[in-house]
Amino acid sequence: MLRVINFRRTLVTSFKTKELCNNKLLLPNHRSSSNIPNPDHSNFHLDGSRSLPRLMDFPETLWPSTINTLRNWILIQFIIRPYFDREFTIKDFVYGAKQALQIISRKLLNGEFDALNGFVSKEAINELKPTIQKLSVAQRKQLEINKTDIYFAFPYQVGIIFDEEQEKIQKRWVEITMVFHVLRGLTEMRNRGEEIPWNMGSLPEYQDKVFVCNYRFKKEFTNGNVSDWTVNALNHFKPIDLVREK
Repeated sequence: MLRVINFRRTLVTSFKTKELCNNKLLLPNHRSSSNIPNPDHSNFHLDGSRSLPRLMDFPETLWPSTINTLRNWILIQFIIRPYFDREFTIKDFVYGAKQALQIISRKLLNGEFDALNGFVSKEAINELKPTIQKLSVAQRKQLEINKTDIYFAFPYQVGIIFDEEQEKIQKRWVEITMVFHVLRGLTEMRNRGEEIPWNMGSLPEYQDKVFVCNYRFKKEFTNGNVSDWTVNALNHFKPIDLVREK
């Protein structure tokens, strides 16, 4: 029997050791991604379909949830740190998640599916592969993310899963869904001394450069069998495409 504490779990420490995450829980602050686009505006289909297909059957999430944020803090402070990993911190987790995003997105761009082993679960790779292989070169280029182009990142939901089927050993996992807001070209902007306009979302010249990436991470913390973090679900999309689809 699987018992889930649906506060959601935590992610990567330093991502030197291929660590990622896995979340089966749906989030109240997400949007069902059946018909949400995320391609470039120039490629946006007149019929409202996506020019960049949804990579996985995984809901798109944009913003934090106040309730989830409080629950995440409680889980981390009173369960994960005392009983799972005393050295865990959100700061290290987010840092590692950004590293993971950059590594995985580049491998997706290049179609290096074998190289994703250890970073992404086998089930997720099997779901991603046919979609990625059908993308055009221009569409694949949209997948690559530079971690220095991330201007906002947060753990949306943390959770803990217990498997109580075995009497002697209780298996347990920690999961996190991370949300990354990316402005393509932000690194170059900052090198020129420019900053993000406060009204960026309403400026046409920025709207097609903003991407949001949702990555779900999972790690086993069973006594004597601690795994690395691995990603088991992910999506890349554009917020403006959600508006265009309405």
